[in-house]
Amino acid sequence: MTTPPDPAAHWQARYAAEHYVYGTEPNEFLRNAVAGLPPGDALCLADGEGRNSVFLAERGHRVTAVDLSANGIEKARRLAAERNVTIAAVVADLATYDLGVARWDLIVSIFAHTPPAVRQRVHAAVVTALRPGGVFVLEAYTPSQIGRGTGGPATADMTMTLAGLTGELAGLAITHGLELERDIVEGTNHTGIGAVVQVIATK
Repeated sequence: MTTPPDPAAHWQARYAAEHYVYGTEPNEFLRNAVAGLPPGDALCLADGEGRNSVFLAERGHRVTAVDLSANGIEKARRLAAERNVTIAAVVADLATYDLGVARWDLIVSIFAHTPPAVRQRVHAAVVTALRPGGVFVLEAYTPSQIGRGTGGPATADMTMTLAGLTGELAGLAITHGLELERDIVEGTNHTGIGAVVQVIATK
């Protein structure tokens, strides 16, 4: 897969599938990262079909899910209804979406791969948008993922590194930062050993 010339059309087509292409269970790293957090206002970036936002809502968080794809957001709403929870689900482009100022107790970015300029904009906005004591949780593929065929973007510039994230998240304290390989089983599109970077950072 090459970087799509029209990301919205790409994700619309991917999420048009009847099944949940990344499954309905939350990301494993996210599940562990938020285990001790009290409920608060949470924002899920590039949330896709809702598996992570719905999980957080089940834990009592007041969740807003943002994704570029209307199909993905519709499936997120459907999953929330099936699980008897409520999420605010927004179709928006992270290139222009306003995260606000001191608005969120928790911001989540799970495999939210965007072009570098968008990623840098979003991460700068995350620092501003977190409340004092707020937490940012991120997992993404690293350049070592390229060519594995187990998920993620096709080009290295869409991946992330711990060194790069440390710079982009200046203003947050990184309490957990690690690059590793782990077995990822998330639906049909993330399956196998993946090379990832994980970050937990606080305001």
